Amino acid sequence: MLSMKTKYGLKALSYLAKQEPNCPVLISDISESENISKKFLESILLLLKKNGFLASKKGKGGGYYLLKSPKDIKISSVIRVLEGPIAMLPCVSLNYYERCDDCKSEEACSLNRLMAEVRDSTLKILENKTLENFHCGE
Repeated sequence: MLSMKTKYGLKALSYLAKQEPNCPVLISDISESENISKKFLESILLLLKKNGFLASKKGKGGGYYLLKSPKDIKISSVIRVLEGPIAMLPCVSLNYYERCDDCKSEEACSLNRLMAEVRDSTLKILENKTLENFHCGE
């Protein structure tokens, strides 16, 4: 299951994708519109900014805005930043691979093969969906 951080991050990015490009939006506007705690949202937006999805402007007319076009932001990238690995087991993760301590042979492990198939199916969807698809309801 997705964490609340990831769910709220996707909701906030979707909200920002609907706004005028490069037009800063106040955290309080996003918080109110998407029913997200302002304090929690601040930490999420800072993480998204640190990872190159958002920029911010201080002062009057300030707020957060997308750094890239919604069509250039893959949902898989957002989930990896907010949630971590997409794979359900570390031994099948493409970006966070770790060998399982209790496994004698990944090649002979039926769980490994199954979870690799689940990963591939999940990635097929998430890699082909962008923020533009997501916020337009496609």
